Amino acid sequence: MPDRFVDPYVDRRTGILCNLVGATTYDELQNAEGEFVALRMNEFFTRPIPPMSGSLDDFRMLHRILFQDIYDWAGEIRTVEIRKNVEGAEFFLPSTNIAMGVGWARGELRKDNMLVGLDLPRFAQRLAYHYDNYNFIHPFREGNGRVQRLFWTLFCHDAGYDLDWRLVSGEENDEASRLAAEDQNYTMLEAIFRRIASPCDPAVPIGNESLAAGHLRTDAQ
Repeated sequence: MPDRFVDPYVDRRTGILCNLVGATTYDELQNAEGEFVALRMNEFFTRPIPPMSGSLDDFRMLHRILFQDIYDWAGEIRTVEIRKNVEGAEFFLPSTNIAMGVGWARGELRKDNMLVGLDLPRFAQRLAYHYDNYNFIHPFREGNGRVQRLFWTLFCHDAGYDLDWRLVSGEENDEASRLAAEDQNYTMLEAIFRRIASPCDPAVPIGNESLAAGHLRTDAQ
């Protein structure tokens, strides 16, 4: 009889992810994540922000910055298979295919000229498609949602649109992402992006004022 799978990221004494802050309960870990991620997010926006190309290095760099205080594997690609903790959820991309998956998704972005020069309806339509491509990859054991929101905020700013994540709930985003992943139905994601995207001047850097205005949610996922 095969041995039961043991998640190497989980502390078997506490049942939560191994961490650098000494958290022994889920609530303690969530609180620490919220504080440190907010701190690192503010720090990130006080420095020159490198352009995002959609590479795996982009995602690893952002994850390392946000979670360096919480996990010793911050910025490292997961080595286990994961899915949403809901009944019937499908697994994300196999860990062995993550680099290949990001390479393919990046190629799709290039075909769309990195979303530059699109009117809002077309921008929302194409962003929904690309968001789903990257969301299916889920390259990290934890923190994928926050990294992806930060990535798309930076990427879309360079393409001429700012995203206001205050206008969408986590539940709505989860359902829209599920429909896209399982049914290739992007209508809900498109509606979200039409609502939260607004034209901006890419030449004006994103700064702390955008963060303070709530464009980057750091809760959950």
